[in-house]
Amino acid sequence: MAMRRMLPTAAATRALGAALGRSAVPGDVLWLHGELGAGKTEMTKGIAAGLACREAVSSPSFALIHEYRTCRLPLYHADLYRLEDRGALDLGLEDYLEGMGVTVVEWGERLPADFFPDGVDAALAFADDGDARRITLTPRGPAGARWLARLEEYDG
Repeated sequence: MAMRRMLPTAAATRALGAALGRSAVPGDVLWLHGELGAGKTEMTKGIAAGLACREAVSSPSFALIHEYRTCRLPLYHADLYRLEDRGALDLGLEDYLEGMGVTVVEWGERLPADFFPDGVDAALAFADDGDARRITLTPRGPAGARWLARLEEYDG
């Protein structure tokens, strides 16, 4: 079942991300969707905080994938904005998705529709109210459903 929230500020986006990070287990995958500036990287910064990462998170638009290993669990942050077709598959994205860390993928819609493994889809959208955003978190299989259930316990 989908979970919907209003995020009135960037701080609220990071706070929800931190709750996701605290509730994450090895192998969790978050697929972030939304327009440029919708808050995908802010969400990832929050996840890093929830994973107690000691490194600063930045958008990997030019590097494509950043690895953060100074966390409770490794964090793999992919940004597929600049990729075309099946380019992420050539990068070995599957290796990250099957790893012992948490993987966050921005612009996952650039992948083929049949690619997406289990995880949570997070759709961020601008709200009508200034800086506010809306987010819809939807499980994509049993692992995604378990992550959202843990999130409710941590964030409840």
